[in-house]
Amino acid sequence: MRPEPEHPDRPAKGRRRPLAVDSLLATAYATASLLLGQEPPPAPWHALDAAGTALTLLVSAALVARRIAPVPVLACVVALWSAYIACGYWPVVNSPASLLALYTVAAARPTRTAALGAGAVGAAWLFAGAAHAGYGSMKTVLVQALAFPLVMVFFGRTAGRAAERSRHLAELTRRLRAEQQARALQAVTEERVRIARELHDVVAHHLSVVSLQAGMASYVFDADPATARGALDTIAATSREALEELRRLLTLLRVDPEDLPSTAPGPHGDDDHSPERYTPAPGLEGLDELLRRVRAAGTPVDLRVDGEPLALPPGMDLCAYRVVQEALTNVLRHAGPATATVTVRYDPRALTVRITDDGRAPAAPGHRPATGHGLIGMRERARIYRGTLSAGPRAQGGFEVLLSLPVPVAEGARPNAPRSP
Repeated sequence: MRPEPEHPDRPAKGRRRPLAVDSLLATAYATASLLLGQEPPPAPWHALDAAGTALTLLVSAALVARRIAPVPVLACVVALWSAYIACGYWPVVNSPASLLALYTVAAARPTRTAALGAGAVGAAWLFAGAAHAGYGSMKTVLVQALAFPLVMVFFGRTAGRAAERSRHLAELTRRLRAEQQARALQAVTEERVRIARELHDVVAHHLSVVSLQAGMASYVFDADPATARGALDTIAATSREALEELRRLLTLLRVDPEDLPSTAPGPHGDDDHSPERYTPAPGLEGLDELLRRVRAAGTPVDLRVDGEPLALPPGMDLCAYRVVQEALTNVLRHAGPATATVTVRYDPRALTVRITDDGRAPAAPGHRPATGHGLIGMRERARIYRGTLSAGPRAQGGFEVLLSLPVPVAEGARPNAPRSP
């Protein structure tokens, strides 16, 4: 979930693409200029010969690097164009090259540099008009020498500002994506730490049972072998459950050190010394109390139980309870006046918990998104028990959260079996 590092080849690829485009542009410009040069020029300009062709090709070649070195290219084009005019060739043939080079300078460089470039192009234009002043109107040349460079500067500066805004927005988008990924990673890490603390309580409860049963077995080992054997059976079953929960705990905490937050909240908030910190971990047996609190908060909620209840591992029981708790909390926060239904279905090999609401009040934009920190936590809980969780709006209206957990039958789950003391 970390931001993807930029590949070192990407900048080079970004440079090659404009270079290829400008190479095609320079080729097309050279072709058009040479074709135009074959036309009979107006008096007193000379027809295009070998020297004029060479100058035209040099001007076109300079345009290939216009985005790599805008100012040197403009200076080179203006110098070549001035030499072309001084040789008596028709200025119109190479005038577009100077305007294109000026446009590039205006788009890529500050306004002051663009103004100097416009002055250089205007001076070359006036030089072309003054070279044969008797064959045209200097007023027209003067207007062209002022208007054309100014128009190119205007459009170039407009394009440059638009490109700068695009780069700025792209950078903001990249930063926002990185921040969102970082927040999502932090949410997952914090939720994992909170779940781990709850699983720690479950493992600690199992070890307490083991210690108690071991002491009892030792005490009655000679006097009551049957009771001692029962205690040893309980120790074996409880130890297996504890080891399984410990395995899940270690899997859950397999994160990079830099992913861990500086301070992690406890399972009931930031205060690890709250009274709830030392209460037994809740499970599906506590749903009645949870639903009573939700009803007291103003949301009608029904509970439906299908199938014979199973004695689930405490961690899995806690997982199902927390999913119901989080889903009903979301109903209270986001669904408005609504009626909720909690359906718990016990199958021999699967536990299914479905929380739905009718969502009668239209939610404001952004409420109950498809992803969030609450859903991240629920999915993390389901994942460590190899289960699945889906959440989303229902076709008939409202919202639905569906949790499915495989029941570890081989580990001792059986209908109507009591939970470990």
